[in-house]
Amino acid sequence: MSVFFQIPEDRILYKDDLFFIIRDKYPVSNGHSLIISNKLRTDYFDLNEEEKLHLIKVIEVCKQLIEKEFTPDGYNIGMNCGEVAGQTVMHFHCHLIPRYKGDMDNPRGGIRHCVVGKGYY
Repeated sequence: MSVFFQIPEDRILYKDDLFFIIRDKYPVSNGHSLIISNKLRTDYFDLNEEEKLHLIKVIEVCKQLIEKEFTPDGYNIGMNCGEVAGQTVMHFHCHLIPRYKGDMDNPRGGIRHCVVGKGYY
């Protein structure tokens, strides 16, 4: 059973027929949130077409929820697909990570730096 199915209802910020949103238990920034599929799907590539299309709308909902409490200057949207890509919970979840001016010395390149030394071009 997925650890995400054990999340208490009081941690859920939003829920619809396909996804629910929580704050990340180990946030990398204030407001770091997860969008999680209601059905057990391994990763983004396991979502059906309806879920993929609806995810766009839920990302917007998640952004609005973050901005009710915080004032980020930018966002990273991340999905780890597979163990080699860093996925540790094999149940679809999308990270919406608020970014703030000064949270890194040089954020240029963003997620390109997930493979050490390959981010610069």
